[in-house]
Amino acid sequence: MDVNRKLAAIMFTDIVGYSALVHKNESFALELLEEHRNIIRPIFKEFEGREIKTGGDSFLTEFLSALGATECAIKIQSALHERNIQVAEERKINIRIGIHLGDVIEKDNDVFGDGVNIAARIEPLAPAGGICISEDIWRQVQNKLDYGTFKMERKTLKNIDLPFGIYAIDLPWLKREDSK
Repeated sequence: MDVNRKLAAIMFTDIVGYSALVHKNESFALELLEEHRNIIRPIFKEFEGREIKTGGDSFLTEFLSALGATECAIKIQSALHERNIQVAEERKINIRIGIHLGDVIEKDNDVFGDGVNIAARIEPLAPAGGICISEDIWRQVQNKLDYGTFKMERKTLKNIDLPFGIYAIDLPWLKREDSK
C-alpha cells in the first residue's frame, strides 16, 4: 500500500453553541456561519494553512509549521474578539481552536491518523474564544509568541491511550480559570 505520511500541524475550529443556534433560528445561524467563514478563510491563507474540510461550523486545516498554525489561531481569535466587541450579544461569534503537531497520512486530499484525532480531541478543551495546543506544538512555539501560554491540567483524551500535556494561549480578553 502506497501511503504518504508527513508531519503536520493540524488545527480544528468549532463555533461555540452553533447547534443550539441552528435549532433556535436556522436562517440567522447560516448568516453568522457565512460571516465566520468570510473572516477566517483569508487568515488561513495568510499563514499558508490548507483547508482540508469543513463540517458545518467547524474547520480542519493543515499547516506546515507549528508556529504558523499557532499565529494563525491567535489572529483568528483576535479578529473575532475585535468583531465581537462591536456587535450585539446575539451576533457574537465565539469559536474554540485546538492544534496538534503529529504524524498524518495524506490520501485523496484529506488527512488521517493520530495527528488528526488528537487535534480533534484538544479543540473542545479550549474555552470559548480560546486556543489549546498540545505539548508537541508548545515545544515548537514557546518563547516565539506575542502571548504567553499556561499548562492546563494533564488530560486523558477520548480514545487516546496516553495522557497529554495541553497548554492554553493566555489571550488577554479571556479570564483564566486558575487566576486569583
